[in-house]
Amino acid sequence: MTRPTNSDIGFRAAQLFGDVRLIVLLFISFRVLLMIVYLPLFAQGVERGVSAGGDFVYYFQLGALSREGLLPFRDWWSEFPPIPSILNVIVFQLFGRDYTTFSMSFGVLMLGFDVGNLLMMRRIGARLYGAGTGLALMWIYALLLAPAVLIWWNFEAMVAFFLLWSLAAFIDKRDVRSALVAVIGALIKFTPALILGAVWRFRRPMAAGRYSAILSAGFGVVYAFLLLQNSAMTLPSLTAQFNKASYQSVWALIDGNYKTGNFGSPLERLDPQNAMRLEGNPAVIPGIVRLGGALAIGLFIFVTARRRDERGMLYFVALTLLIFFLQAQGWSPQWVAQIIPLLLLAFPTRDGILAVVLLSISVFVEYPFLFLRTGDSGGEITGNLVMPFVVLILARTALLLGFCAALYRGLRQEDLTPRADETLP
Repeated sequence: MTRPTNSDIGFRAAQLFGDVRLIVLLFISFRVLLMIVYLPLFAQGVERGVSAGGDFVYYFQLGALSREGLLPFRDWWSEFPPIPSILNVIVFQLFGRDYTTFSMSFGVLMLGFDVGNLLMMRRIGARLYGAGTGLALMWIYALLLAPAVLIWWNFEAMVAFFLLWSLAAFIDKRDVRSALVAVIGALIKFTPALILGAVWRFRRPMAAGRYSAILSAGFGVVYAFLLLQNSAMTLPSLTAQFNKASYQSVWALIDGNYKTGNFGSPLERLDPQNAMRLEGNPAVIPGIVRLGGALAIGLFIFVTARRRDERGMLYFVALTLLIFFLQAQGWSPQWVAQIIPLLLLAFPTRDGILAVVLLSISVFVEYPFLFLRTGDSGGEITGNLVMPFVVLILARTALLLGFCAALYRGLRQEDLTPRADETLP
């Protein structure tokens, strides 16, 4: 029997690690088996299983309002654009007569979007750096903990998918498709619409105006219908997030707010006045000042950026997203679902990957690790937990600022021509 040579072994390894279908299969099976081993349960007010610590119970309770014929934006308000709330009702009506079935169904749906994120990592990575790097980024994304956890906590994977798809289409110069995808993303959360900054930086004014018109018209038509149906229940989806007290951010430390940024119970959604209620100390630094500062920084970057190639587009979108999150009055752990893919694509190096891992550690140690220990204080960080809480917030903020500096440094470089010697098979 002939022994395999080193070249044979290397060829087989290349075949295995280069098999996209194998990566996707492992990606899906790991997450599904995780759900089966840690089956989501909710009994006697206690949540267990893979969804514990997330928002699925809240989604289930919102969807359950449809049992009484109560529908979002008609009978109750939401702090998000319409798609997530409508999705809660649809999943509840189809699968959600008990919490376990609802959360499994919702999580599997988010898994589908996260498979899309996995494939977008390959698509964008291969376009910017070559097919080999695209495959490597797939493996790295598949091995990270944060995406695997967050699909069982919230709908952020869906937001990340439409943000990445819009960016990929924009890089491919398919602006109409990119704008339409951004419309869908903005109807889930506002952040995919932040691509408009890059559009105006990297397209001629006429093309940027056309892109903006498509995005504005699509978003406006949907909201015009909702406002005509019931403006009182629709307006909070545009304003509620900005009316919240600060939470889990440097602004929260300044304001003395040591809680998470959750709204009240689902039943409070029946009264739109509850969307205006401030839960916590008022802002020391007004939101308009923070936003004005962010816009000034953004304008400076817009004017001084030199790079106009495809990698520059990625850097600009990632930097815009980070500045938006840093100026926000709060911080939500699920935002790393949007941040991580962009940072991996921007910094496909060992140092970049290690920095992303450090970011994930700081996020999960803060929540749920610290906040699980606040049961005696009603969910507020007190006593011995204050110092690690402050350190974690400062460390996470410093990491994000470091990423911002690196992204801006990349934008200040001259254009680099993308590799053309490798393409997607």
